[in-house]
Amino acid sequence: MSRREEEVVIIGGGPAGLAAALSAKKAGCERILILERDKELGGILNQCIHNGFGLHTFKEELTGPEYADRYIQMVLAEEISCLLRTMVTNISLEEDGWKVVTAMNKDQGLLEIRTKSVILAMGCRERPRGALNIPGYRPAGIYSAGTAQYYVNMEGRMPGRTVVILGSGDIGLIMARRMVLEGAKVQCVAELRPYSGGLKRNIVQCLDDFGIPLYLSTTVSAIHGRERVEGVTLTRVDENGKPIPGSEWEVPCDTLLLSCGLIPENELTVGLGAQMDAKTNGPVVNERLECSISGVFACGNVLHVHELVDHVSAEADKAGRFAAAYVQTEGRLI
Repeated sequence: MSRREEEVVIIGGGPAGLAAALSAKKAGCERILILERDKELGGILNQCIHNGFGLHTFKEELTGPEYADRYIQMVLAEEISCLLRTMVTNISLEEDGWKVVTAMNKDQGLLEIRTKSVILAMGCRERPRGALNIPGYRPAGIYSAGTAQYYVNMEGRMPGRTVVILGSGDIGLIMARRMVLEGAKVQCVAELRPYSGGLKRNIVQCLDDFGIPLYLSTTVSAIHGRERVEGVTLTRVDENGKPIPGSEWEVPCDTLLLSCGLIPENELTVGLGAQMDAKTNGPVVNERLECSISGVFACGNVLHVHELVDHVSAEADKAGRFAAAYVQTEGRLI
C-alpha cells in the first residue's frame, strides 16, 4: 500500500475540482492532490462539444472541451498534483481530525492518503430508467441522453436512426439537435411536466429551429420490441401526473433516449456519514460550503445540480478558499 500526506485532497477532476484546486493553491496551500477516475481531466465537459459555456467566467462563448482546457492549463501551470484513472473507494475519519482517503489505480495499487481537508467534487449522474417505472421489456436501443452523447461525440457511434426523447432537460434538448445533425430523425421530445426542464435558449435552438415537436404533460407509457426498440406509446397525463385514459398514441422509433434528471454522485458522501439534504440529494453545508463533518467541503453538482458550469466554477472557487482557510487554521502537515 502506498501512503502519502496532503493538505487538501479533491475528489473529482471536472470543472468543480479544477476550480477548487486553483483557488486553494492561490489561498496558500502547497500540497494539493486531485483524484480523477477518468483518463483525463475535464469531467463531463469533454463530451459536451456544443458551445454556450464560459459567458460568465471568461466573457466569451466556448465549447465544453475549450472551457475545461482553460482550467486544465491553469492547473498544470500551478503544478498541482493529479492522479488519473484513480478510483476513490472510501473516506474515513481519524480522532485527531485527519481524514484518510482510500483510492486505487493500476499503477500504484492501493493508496492511503492522509489529509486535513477534503473537497467533494464528484459531479452528478443521470437518473436511470429503472427509477422511472416504464413498463415493457429491455430491448436494445434505450440509452440515457448522456450515454448517447458520449457515443456520438467521443466514440463516433450512432445509437440509432429514429429517436424519441423522454424528458426535456438540457442534455435531452441538446441531444435532439445533435442527433438531427448526425442524420437521425427525432420524432419528438416528451415531457411529463407541463413545462420544459431546459433553458429557453435550448428549446429554441435545439427543437424549434429543427422542427422537433415538444409534447408537454406527456410520458412514455410502454416500450415496444423485444430484441430492439420498435416504438413507444405516448400518453397524456393530468395535473397529478397520472395517465389520461384514451389519450395514448404510438410513435415508431428504434431508439429511446432518457433525459429525466440528474442526481448528485454522493455514495462517498453518504458513506462518510455526512448529513444529507432530501431536496437536493446532496450534503447539507454551511455558509463556508462545509459539510456536517469538519474539514469536508462540497461544491458543484455533487452539492446540487447547477444549470450553468460557470456557476459550478464560482462555487468551487469559494470551496477551495474555505478549505485552504481550514487547513491554515487547523495546522499544516506534520
